[in-house]
Amino acid sequence: MDKQAEGENGMIDFLYFFINPALLKSTLVLSTPILFACLAGLFSERAGIVDIGLEGKLLLAAFGSAAFAAYTGNAWLGMFMGVFVSILFSMLHGFSAITLHGNQLISGVAVNFLAVGLTGFLGKAWFHQGGNTPALSGNSRFTAIDLPFAESIGKIPFIGAFYEDVLSGNAIWVYVALLCVPLTAFIVYKTRFGLRLLAVGEEPSAVDTAGISVPKLRYKALLISGILVGLGGVYLSNGMLAGFGPKMSAERGYMALAALIFAKWRPWQSLWSCMLFGYFAAFAIRYGSYDFPVIGRVPSQFMDALPYILTIIVLGGFIGKAIAPKAVGEPYSKEH
Repeated sequence: MDKQAEGENGMIDFLYFFINPALLKSTLVLSTPILFACLAGLFSERAGIVDIGLEGKLLLAAFGSAAFAAYTGNAWLGMFMGVFVSILFSMLHGFSAITLHGNQLISGVAVNFLAVGLTGFLGKAWFHQGGNTPALSGNSRFTAIDLPFAESIGKIPFIGAFYEDVLSGNAIWVYVALLCVPLTAFIVYKTRFGLRLLAVGEEPSAVDTAGISVPKLRYKALLISGILVGLGGVYLSNGMLAGFGPKMSAERGYMALAALIFAKWRPWQSLWSCMLFGYFAAFAIRYGSYDFPVIGRVPSQFMDALPYILTIIVLGGFIGKAIAPKAVGEPYSKEH
């Protein structure tokens, strides 16, 4: 019995190493900006528009939100500015891709390059802190929210601990991101707009024949995309962190695109794929200086690269064949 008990305790310790409240909390926090960007990409790519510029729009929204919040002392005004900047560049991408029938990949890459240069230049010119904004605090920052009855529910084994230690105590944008998943699923699959969106990403000519404006639908999709990725940027600099730093998006926009492919352009699958990215990143941060049995301490460089390495392995081994929307990346010209 003693050996059996030791074996059970060892198994519990092993599972706790990989699944514990602190690690799951970090997973949720780190997944949120990726999830916003992933859902943004879902709307744009379902409408037939490749949006490599998610990375740049995350960065621009993060800067706009932090800079305006620092200037006004109001986090909500900062949020509106961050979303506005994201929408502005989303429409700029739409003008290039939809109206001018330009190359969507090049347009998206241009947004990314412009974001790095513009945020760096304005950050240095306005705040004289090497591109950083002043640290946000008080009313200029979104602080953590305790969910109702967290302390009481926390006494319930397992479920209570998850509710109190993982779900509760996050900035409002974490909950907004989670709510956006079922909302996206409803819009895409249960509304007239969503069904038209799916159609325009597959057969835009059929949508056009039905008397529906393809450019207008695609612009609407990019508008929604701009709002979502903008909220991701807002959370990044004014929720997850307390200010803007150069290149702080840290390839999360590209991660979102990879997660979207992993999810095969579906809302609920997007949630789990983004959580997977967040888990790998949280694991690398938590155990970056940990002495593992047998192998000892793993070099920090390897742990920093772990999220990307494991993501490639998972995507390569489990995704199978991901079929993108048929018309994605293809400019559409109305036939006369």
